[in-house]
Amino acid sequence: GLPLSTYFSAVKLRWLIDNMSEVKKAVDQGVALCGTIDSWVIYGLTGGAVHRTDCTNASRTLLMDLQTRSYHPTLCATFGIPREMLPEICSCTADYGVVQSGALQGVPILACVGDQQASAVGQGCLQCGQAKNTYGTGCFLMLNTGGTPVPSGHRNLTTVAYDLGRFGEPGGGPSFALEGSISSAGSTVQWLRDNLQLIQNPSEIETLA
Repeated sequence: GLPLSTYFSAVKLRWLIDNMSEVKKAVDQGVALCGTIDSWVIYGLTGGAVHRTDCTNASRTLLMDLQTRSYHPTLCATFGIPREMLPEICSCTADYGVVQSGALQGVPILACVGDQQASAVGQGCLQCGQAKNTYGTGCFLMLNTGGTPVPSGHRNLTTVAYDLGRFGEPGGGPSFALEGSISSAGSTVQWLRDNLQLIQNPSEIETLA
């Protein structure tokens, strides 16, 4: 569901392996671990006990098969990324371990959802045909397409929207989405204010537009 782009994890990781001798050495020795930011946070919170991610974050790596929600062997081989270094893919509501230290010590981690997918869930975009639009650094429109991934003919991303069931349990299974992205929205307004100094307040942009 993704175009080949340096925006996604696989290309970044391939660059690190090719250009950073320390990373290549760790990969060759089988001691390297790599994942999206959520897996790094979970790994840290659990004291290194858990190396897991959810299917929404994994769907943005260029390595996951949308149908099986597992890493695709051909894609891993194409990018030269050992499967063993990647986090285990779980549903959004799964056991992600227990916080090992600090004020939250002993608290279980029972959910993980990616950026725009979390926004969709938080705004109640849980039915096929519903859509949400959010504005921040960028602008992101996400349309829930239900239980079937829908290929886009207009350069939108086909992605997992969420999976609120546990894999293998009744009622489990993902919902998918189409996403249209504008990388620069709020950041453009900030650029007009801070760099070009065309405005003093973001609210002025509406009149100028």
